[in-house]
Amino acid sequence: MLKAVLLFLLGFALLIKGGDWFVDGSVGIAHRFHLPELLIGATVVSIGTTLPEVMVSSQAALQHNAGISYGNAIGSIICNTSLIAALTIAVRPGEVSRKSLQLPAAAFFLAAVFYSLIAYTQGEFRRWQGLVFLVMFVVYMFLSVKAMQSGDMAPSAEEEEQKESSMGKDIALLVIGAAAIAWGANLLVNNGTIIAAALGVPDSVIGLTMVALGTSLPELVTAVTSLLKGHSALSLGNVIGANLFNIILVSGMAITISPFKVPAEKTLMGINSSLLVDIPLMLAVMAILCVPALKNEKLYRWQGILLLCIYTVFTVYQFVV
Repeated sequence: MLKAVLLFLLGFALLIKGGDWFVDGSVGIAHRFHLPELLIGATVVSIGTTLPEVMVSSQAALQHNAGISYGNAIGSIICNTSLIAALTIAVRPGEVSRKSLQLPAAAFFLAAVFYSLIAYTQGEFRRWQGLVFLVMFVVYMFLSVKAMQSGDMAPSAEEEEQKESSMGKDIALLVIGAAAIAWGANLLVNNGTIIAAALGVPDSVIGLTMVALGTSLPELVTAVTSLLKGHSALSLGNVIGANLFNIILVSGMAITISPFKVPAEKTLMGINSSLLVDIPLMLAVMAILCVPALKNEKLYRWQGILLLCIYTVFTVYQFVV
């Protein structure tokens, strides 16, 4: 147990320092190419902070553990939105760029609706559907690069004022930060999962809570670090981009490796809890986050508080009901 605790603390330290480096590198690159931080957050930063989810779900898929593969992706989206983004908004609500938000938000809801239709109509995910999600990932990255090259998404005056560092240093910080985040998250997940499993918690619940929270720690660290450094747009873009990648990249990879059925280990009123609670909640929290931002180009403190309340109830429900 002592070894597990020490490795847990080491993972936490790696996450904190890795997040610091990763944010500095990402912001430096955004300023060098005169790109908006929200768009950088929704692409480069999101890929880096989603690496733990990709590794955990792929490993679970290789072991034919559908509960972890499914729960990690859905649970991470709920955690990213109603805990990580919620904390950012509750502490520092502010204005956002509709243009920078439109592409990642539209791509997320398109992928989420497709994912939900499969779950409700078929109850299982087939390999060709996993490949479709991976194709969506490639198309999204292509469209994001085109949007960056077009120059339609201009950075704000505040972002332009930031001092540029050397390109080599920015890339080094980005790579080393991503590696530290991935390693730290892996240490936390492995030890946290062992503890949860010892308590007799079902795999799908572990995936939706312990593993989801563990693999979402990079997003949390990045969000807090971005907030402390005054880059809230980077944090918001990272969360939305990471949510999208949890469906098209994390789930897409897991389904392609080993197709699986929607887990039915937990029921509510005789109905599969995943269909009654998890998927509707995933869509609901993202709607709460994105609709006001797209409509008014502004985030409000009440959104953060509401989302935090939702996450608290969701976590209690998973372990109590």
